[in-house]
Amino acid sequence: MPPSNSTAVRAYAPQPLSLAQGRLAALSWGRTDAPVWLALHGWLDNAASFTRLAPLLVEALDIRLVALDFRGHGHSEHVPEGGDYALWDYCHDVLDAMASLELEQTSLLAHSMGAAVACLLAAALPERVERLTLIDGLGALNTPTDETASQLRKGLTAYRRPLSRAPRYPDIESAVAARVAGGVTPVDSITATPLVERNTQPTADGHVQMRTDSRLLKPSLVRFTPEQVISLLAEITAPLLLIEGEQGILGERKWAQEARQAVKGLTRQVLKGGHHLHLEPRAVAQVAAVISGHWGNASAG
Repeated sequence: MPPSNSTAVRAYAPQPLSLAQGRLAALSWGRTDAPVWLALHGWLDNAASFTRLAPLLVEALDIRLVALDFRGHGHSEHVPEGGDYALWDYCHDVLDAMASLELEQTSLLAHSMGAAVACLLAAALPERVERLTLIDGLGALNTPTDETASQLRKGLTAYRRPLSRAPRYPDIESAVAARVAGGVTPVDSITATPLVERNTQPTADGHVQMRTDSRLLKPSLVRFTPEQVISLLAEITAPLLLIEGEQGILGERKWAQEARQAVKGLTRQVLKGGHHLHLEPRAVAQVAAVISGHWGNASAG
């Protein structure tokens, strides 16, 4: 079993990293000479998504965990004007981070949208991914073939609209409350606080402003079809541990069942918790125990 959360946090404080010639920001836990796992967060989240889980895994598995801020999130740079945030673009963030860290192969720990990115990489470049640990996410958000034109219309229309100003709040507590009230999936204030703290910056007048690129809220121009996603999942050869929350986004939905069945060698664990169970104080120790128990010290490298 991993050590208590408070002990691990004191022993393994995160270190800020700058990767890809300064384009990407990250947080790192553990010895710099330990085997590296890369952690990939969900949509509108950031590297702080792993603040509570990382110290436990570093202690249990003797690894170095490097959590990225994807482009447009957290402290990473926004894409230039005219650029996009297509799902496959985030694969370049992972590959650029691997190049900066001089990694030919790595293990991926990924949540939600990050899990979708991890699946794309593992399918397309299997030699670069040693193992996958996915938290409440599998495969990519998709659109049926007969809705392709409608999706493109929504994306083009949204991209032509002027950008909205980054949200501002009188204090961090107000920003946390806004995230709790407006989140796509349910999350409480204790769980959301690390994410909001990293996604905000102070303004000259004493308020806080969101760092997140407003363009992330625009609909995708194009999405994979369900058939394409299933085909990609079937190409994954890396061993895969999928941890789901009982109140998460997968469950026994028809799509989730088909996605799980498509992956060879998938191990599934369902734990008490929601979509952000790896960040929920009451669930994180069990998540860490499942991960460390599954992979074990001998296979952490």
